[in-house]
Amino acid sequence: MTRLTVRIVFDGGDGFGPGKARLLELIGDGASLRKAASEMKMSYRHAWLLLQAAQMIFGAPLVETSVGGAHGGGSRLTALGRDVLRRYRTAERRAGAAAKGELAALTRLSVPMAGPTPARRKHGPRKKRSRSAATV
Repeated sequence: MTRLTVRIVFDGGDGFGPGKARLLELIGDGASLRKAASEMKMSYRHAWLLLQAAQMIFGAPLVETSVGGAHGGGSRLTALGRDVLRRYRTAERRAGAAAKGELAALTRLSVPMAGPTPARRKHGPRKKRSRSAATV
């Protein structure tokens, strides 16, 4: 299935895209940054850094955390976090709807493959070094 992804780049170059949105979504669903990180198959530290970067973009917490207690700790989205996620998903849906015809045309032009394209090497194939005799 062909799909469009949206990445919003703010003044200064900071970005908010599908990864940060999914992280917020999973935190909202599972009430835990650790569970969200696990679901996304990333380290807790990486998830925490993504969350910190997102919060810096908006200048306020997107997630509230609570520690321990009778009901255990956890995380939940703040009102700002819910608003950011809702607006991002709305922009994503509208962009997809606006590009629907072009996506269909691009899909028809594409070559069907069994799976994703293999990663390309940055610097081409590795060259063998020849050992030369030391000169005296």
